[in-house]
Amino acid sequence: MERSAVENKFKWAIDEMYPNEEAMEKDIQKLKELIEEAKKYKGTLADSEENLYNALNISEQASRILQNLYVYTHMKSHEDTRINKNQGNATKTDMLSTELSMATSYMVPEIIAMDSEKLENYLKSEKMSYYKKHVDEILRLKPHTLNEREEELLAAVSDLSGVPENIYDMLSFADLQFPEIEDEKGEKVRVTHANFSLFLKSKDQRVRKDAFDAMYSVYGQYKNTFASTLYGGIKSEIFYAKTRKYESALQGSLFQDDVSVEVYNNLISAVHENLDSLNKYTDLKKKFLGLDKINMYDLYVPLTENFDMKIPYEKAQEIILEALKPLGEEYLENVKTAFAEGWIDVYGNEGKQGGAYSWGSYDSKSYILLSYKDDLNSLFTLIHEMGHSMHSYYSKNNQPYLYSGYKIFVAEVASTLNELLLINYLLKNAKSKEERVYLLNYYLEQFRTTVYRQTMFAEFEKICHGKVEGGEPLTSEEFTNIYYDLNKQYYGESCEVNEEIGLEWARIPHFFSNFYVYKYATGFSAASTLSKQILEEGESAVARYKEFLNSGGSDFPLNQLRKAGVDMEKKESVDKALHVFKDLVDELEKEL
Repeated sequence: MERSAVENKFKWAIDEMYPNEEAMEKDIQKLKELIEEAKKYKGTLADSEENLYNALNISEQASRILQNLYVYTHMKSHEDTRINKNQGNATKTDMLSTELSMATSYMVPEIIAMDSEKLENYLKSEKMSYYKKHVDEILRLKPHTLNEREEELLAAVSDLSGVPENIYDMLSFADLQFPEIEDEKGEKVRVTHANFSLFLKSKDQRVRKDAFDAMYSVYGQYKNTFASTLYGGIKSEIFYAKTRKYESALQGSLFQDDVSVEVYNNLISAVHENLDSLNKYTDLKKKFLGLDKINMYDLYVPLTENFDMKIPYEKAQEIILEALKPLGEEYLENVKTAFAEGWIDVYGNEGKQGGAYSWGSYDSKSYILLSYKDDLNSLFTLIHEMGHSMHSYYSKNNQPYLYSGYKIFVAEVASTLNELLLINYLLKNAKSKEERVYLLNYYLEQFRTTVYRQTMFAEFEKICHGKVEGGEPLTSEEFTNIYYDLNKQYYGESCEVNEEIGLEWARIPHFFSNFYVYKYATGFSAASTLSKQILEEGESAVARYKEFLNSGGSDFPLNQLRKAGVDMEKKESVDKALHVFKDLVDELEKEL
């Protein structure tokens, strides 16, 4: 379906940001003027409080305009990726972003080099008090900040760090072609990234195995190219960490969120101690599916025969409003506004970017991109992205621009909490045993893939970075052996760990965005605890949670979560979430 055929009520209203080219061009010119203004204060920040304030203020104004331009042009390009004009506008804002980074690269080094007493006096004034937390954040980076020339060079070559990920995207998603297999009806179908997961859910084991073999036979042919690309990405991450004097790439990545390495290690440790629940769940699947042994390509098969939940978009809205009632009337009213006022681009169209996300600028709505398909997965995707959008909405309405952006470490909490409230509602209102088993299986799969699987990914990253930092070059053989051994450790008690799974590292795009995946697991764990508190305590827990949403980027993530009611520096916080998984596995066992 072409985009022109989609009704306007199912499209997002992003053109409210820039109704015409003139409006966009006006902001581009204003941004260029601010970039030139910012350059004038180079070398003068220590001279006077006025200079420091002006430089910070100009930088903030420029950043806010750039955010509007960047968000709009990239979202516009995602509506139909075939339109070259929109792609060109997105590229222009990429260039403006680099230009602004270079123009303001002197600020952090100059602030860090300032006499501490003088800087302290500057920050005591009423005008400068607004920037105190911002400056404190900069000073926290002092041990890891370079001199002005070095910072300028790093800003100039920052695009290079994204090259491995770009190569991966082009090779994996644009260049690779997978073989055809016969589907359940005996018809020839080519395996793609889009249908691979569907094949793995097929009731026909032959189809599952053929798709599995087809996928990894191709990745196997290109394993050396993927290995060189991933090795280059790891080396790049290590280079930046060493250049900025971090103990390791892991510490450097976590430092931005003020998260200790202990949090990362606790996650892996807690999951290791609870692998028996994962293997019990896998055993249950094996018995229910009537298999002598369960293979890696059997893990995704649903436990119910032909149970299909059809959920049209209008019905999904009703379900979501019921599921989110524990969060209070105010929250629900904001969700209704999102549904009614053009926040959501609902259906797929030719050329539209796949997947789903929530995005927006400080001055715009918190938009949602979907490809809604009237099924349970789409329902969960919608309520997940709505969690992101509500987090952004509350943050933007309670924090100034400078402190509105929440850290990635907590980005998955609000979205996952929404999902957990949804599964709670659906299980309570299941109309049959079959539906209940389907929902339990669905939720346990979400848990398995979000907590156990992402933690395994995180452990893979930690091992690989550690080896490279220790001076070991990694080839496709090493990557494959590390990944296979981890699968053996996680699933080996209950599952036939097929040799081909060792190549899965080559098809995981997150490995090219170093040390990101652990945040899915910690976010899910935190959301699990907070949702339980909301359901059991009611208003007091909701008030704490709302304060978390309101706080945006005004505090560090671990402090925000502690105030909300969960301490992620304590291993027991992850243990509690894993105990929820254990209890649900026991519940599924009774149902089966």
